[in-house]
Amino acid sequence: MIYTQTDGDLFLDDEEKKYVLKMKDLAPDDKPREKLLKYGPNHLSVGELLAVVLGVGTKREGILAMSQRLMKEYGAGDIVRQKNPKKLEATLGIPLAKACQIVACFELGRRFFESPTVQKPAEIRTASQVFEYVKDMRSLPKECLRGLYLDTRYQVIHDEVVSLGTLSSNIVHPREVFRPALEYSASAVVLVHNHPSGIAKPSEADIAITKQIVAAGKILGIGVLDHIVVTKQKFESVPVDYS
Repeated sequence: MIYTQTDGDLFLDDEEKKYVLKMKDLAPDDKPREKLLKYGPNHLSVGELLAVVLGVGTKREGILAMSQRLMKEYGAGDIVRQKNPKKLEATLGIPLAKACQIVACFELGRRFFESPTVQKPAEIRTASQVFEYVKDMRSLPKECLRGLYLDTRYQVIHDEVVSLGTLSSNIVHPREVFRPALEYSASAVVLVHNHPSGIAKPSEADIAITKQIVAAGKILGIGVLDHIVVTKQKFESVPVDYS
């Protein structure tokens, strides 16, 4: 089957007396972690994102002051490329644990950025393409429901784990499926989940929850193109009318 879609620092005048805001000075919604939760990562500066990664400061230096100093003294480009935590510790005068956090954070970003699936959006038009795309979840020990959110060109614009555990209406709700679709302006979604038992045949619960999600998608105008059950070696679509 081929898928088809229907249509902030505070400065005084004297540079020597510069005052760096502390976490307690900020309104609740302006604190980096709360800001991330409310507005998303795009609304945070590099220093604020680094503050979220580091979590807390030290006795002699608050987290905001530390994050801003690191970016100023080391530079965004250099700190991203640094792979030696001990060098960061010595150069910047920060605890080794925090230097390790920084190196690990940027190493993760580098690996994902260099991944071919990130550089070029995958195109999903058939169930076999879905099976190939989700090969990393075929051997998971627990059931995992994943949503592949597509644009009008059938390219994956977002990929998210919707729920963990055996599918049921108590665990999977249509709003959890379509929240990312609305957030990323997806025109369609393909659902996929694994059966650790090795049996690809959809269960009665799989069929029931799929019918609910398809019906909700029709109301929202977001097509559910397929719901595929995968195992290590095979796959099978949940038998539901997706049209």
